[in-house]
Amino acid sequence: MASLETHFLATLFFAPIGIRRFLCSSSLFLKNPSLFKSKPWYFSNPKWKNLDLYILAVALPLASFAEIFIFSSLSGHSTYRFSFFQQFSSLSLFWVLIVFFVIYDNLDHSLFNETFVFAYAGMAFLVEYSFSGVGVTGLGTVVYELLAHLSLLCAGCCLVLSVKRTAFFAEFFLSFGLVFKGTWLLQAGLCLYTDAFVPTGCKKLELLPRSPDADVHCELEEDGLRGMALVNLLFALHAILITVSSCVIFGVLSSSKKQRCAETSGSLLDQVESDSLLMRPVHEIEME
Repeated sequence: MASLETHFLATLFFAPIGIRRFLCSSSLFLKNPSLFKSKPWYFSNPKWKNLDLYILAVALPLASFAEIFIFSSLSGHSTYRFSFFQQFSSLSLFWVLIVFFVIYDNLDHSLFNETFVFAYAGMAFLVEYSFSGVGVTGLGTVVYELLAHLSLLCAGCCLVLSVKRTAFFAEFFLSFGLVFKGTWLLQAGLCLYTDAFVPTGCKKLELLPRSPDADVHCELEEDGLRGMALVNLLFALHAILITVSSCVIFGVLSSSKKQRCAETSGSLLDQVESDSLLMRPVHEIEME
């Protein structure tokens, strides 16, 4: 993440995926809570509607190659070499995860089942958490530390879902974390890479003449504390706004009788319901 543009592009990926995941999982949960099971990816029918998945499959390798290009241009600086290598590793892990989604139907499900996919996603988020903000100084440390907490939240939710896929609260917080990461990345870009949003008493510094990287430093300790307080306030406002929006959307979905997602109906759900019916005692079915 080296500029406002890259932060904005990351927002365009994270936020829509989180919103789409929340809509689909909530629709599936509201249709029949007792039969809810989280899915690594909620596929649309027909598959060409999964445009975000295929865009990610192409965009992540391009982003990795961009990291290599920047890495080679800054090869004389060991700190930045290490930082870009970390970002490249994190992008590669998530690209492999997207490949899993694309070819999932052709994999051996006895080995690469949904539990494995969730566990792998949790590991990828943990790697991102460990790499987030490395080499960043000044006010950027606070911004990326908060972003790292969101990665840790997503990792924990994925690990919970790998053990218990019926845990809707984990699905909810995973969607919440993805949307929050998207909005906070945009906020981070505005705070660190634009002059208009730099806190009073602080200024943006170019780290290297050849690099778009920048950081925000405050000359006085009082200005630095004020800047950190402002960042924490913005983080809390993002959390409140996303929480309220999620509750409103969930309420609207619960009151609507229309199907909100392709996977809330169709052969897959019918199969699950029929299996559940076969497992119930005969006298219960007769009573109904």
